[in-house]
Amino acid sequence: MATKGRFITIEGVEGVGKTTNIEFIESLFAQHKINYIKTREPGGTPLAESMRELLLQNREERFDSTAELLLMFAARSQHLNEKILPALEQGQWVLCDRFTDATYAYQGGGRQLSKQTIAELEALVQGELRPDMTLILDLPVEIGLERAAKRSEKDRFENEQVAFFERVRNAYLERAEANPERYAVINAEVSLAEVQAQIAEVFEQRLLP
Repeated sequence: MATKGRFITIEGVEGVGKTTNIEFIESLFAQHKINYIKTREPGGTPLAESMRELLLQNREERFDSTAELLLMFAARSQHLNEKILPALEQGQWVLCDRFTDATYAYQGGGRQLSKQTIAELEALVQGELRPDMTLILDLPVEIGLERAAKRSEKDRFENEQVAFFERVRNAYLERAEANPERYAVINAEVSLAEVQAQIAEVFEQRLLP
């Protein structure tokens, strides 16, 4: 019977360099011959990707914050049951671009929704499942937004104000401070080489057997 895989998530506000550094983590997995899948949230399956489009698309109608929260967890439930859990049970590692910490940060911190409500939905959808390790790429919000603005047209979240993203960043850091065993905060303000050196150190010291 296969050993259960490990669940690794990458978090951070806009412009922290998740895409580039996820590619670096994939190279570490390849070096160590780790069998893995890469996925993302919201999304990860065809149905969940359709929900992602609903969540990110700019629209004239105001998107109710509770509706946004529920749609995030609906996409997550589909993603978990169709992709993440089967992979973990087969012994694969799962590398996921954002997961429930993003909900605590964006909907809990940014939208200022009840963290207790989020926790109840988390328990309903995930049971006891939590990531084995969460890397939070962290840098000042204004730097991240400046970087993000250079890459593509803004989605619905990226059009939020700086104060929204400050609350998001603070929510991430509060979660990391409360549970340092599961989180690693990576200083993403330094050079890419220095960022990846930090990630490699976490990988070697905390993820390898």
